[in-house]
Amino acid sequence: MKIQDITSFLENIAPVSLQENYDNAGLITGNHNWDCTGIITSLDATEAVIDEAIAKNCNLVVAHHPIIFSGLKKITGKNYVENTIIKAIKNDIAIYAIHTNLDNVIEGVNGKIAAMLNLVNTAVLQPKNNILKKLVVFVPVEYAEKLRNAIFSAGGGHIGEYSECSFNTSGEGTFKGSDQTNPFVGEKGIRHTEKEIKLEIIYPSWKEKDLLKAMVESHPYEVVAHDIIPLTNAYMQTGSGIMGELTEPMEATAFLKYIQNVFKLKVIRHTPLSGKMVKKVAVCGGAGSFMINTAIAAGADFYITGDVKYHEFFDADNKLVIADIGHYESEQYTIDLLFELLSEKFINFAVLKTSVNTNPVSYFV
Repeated sequence: MKIQDITSFLENIAPVSLQENYDNAGLITGNHNWDCTGIITSLDATEAVIDEAIAKNCNLVVAHHPIIFSGLKKITGKNYVENTIIKAIKNDIAIYAIHTNLDNVIEGVNGKIAAMLNLVNTAVLQPKNNILKKLVVFVPVEYAEKLRNAIFSAGGGHIGEYSECSFNTSGEGTFKGSDQTNPFVGEKGIRHTEKEIKLEIIYPSWKEKDLLKAMVESHPYEVVAHDIIPLTNAYMQTGSGIMGELTEPMEATAFLKYIQNVFKLKVIRHTPLSGKMVKKVAVCGGAGSFMINTAIAAGADFYITGDVKYHEFFDADNKLVIADIGHYESEQYTIDLLFELLSEKFINFAVLKTSVNTNPVSYFV
């Protein structure tokens, strides 16, 4: 099996196009055409994780955090990033990062956090805009069903929990081919009128290449009349954070204890407890202070995240409880998520979870 087979599978779940503009998701070292000998999943691709991969004969490390965020002008081993890259290259270890693109899908990092907390009625806390497009294509009536099915099979027509969604309008199309054409119907040089269906189907932008390929292959005309329309609608399956509910309300202190047990925490930094029962919970793995106001607007009783700064705690304004459980701690189960996804897909292949704790933060309690 090639490394490309693994990365293509991961990118079907979390397309690289969903990463934030500061990010560096994708293959960082190695070659897509290498044969893969084994996979190690990790939160960080540190030098210790590379050592583990070498020892366990795994030439692919799938990490959540990219080891390189910005360009390297020199690689001389002056810091941990360069040392890690040097060791990976010298030992033919491929490093693949699946970062904010995995944060931004509902079944990704935050979906895993919500699952660990047994939240129900979950939804993306801050959905992304400008992800969706609409394909409008004109096709002869008798070929509309074939074309419609091909576009659905390529990933078009999904709206929330509904699939195979389309809108169809009957009308007439006209065209006149030049001497260089070979029209499917009508004669070159003579204007032709054909009864056609105007087919409209919505799709996420990363599916566009597959949709257009399916459209061209399934359409009888040599030149396919079509429009691609960008949409500003929020795409509810992608975005930052997750909002959900506890199956039964809990007292705030009991909920903090519950969080502590689930995430195996030594300490939780939090804002004052109001005495209100906890029902609605918002989560964002990693650094999520940018969504405090979003969680408040959504009616959350608790907001679980990491890396909250001193002054940002004031933003809670007694409207919810911010629980900062730590960056690593909030994302630790991403290692399990990646392991589960890969081992379920590649059943007879060596997929391992790292045994290295890459958390750079220690606690004296």
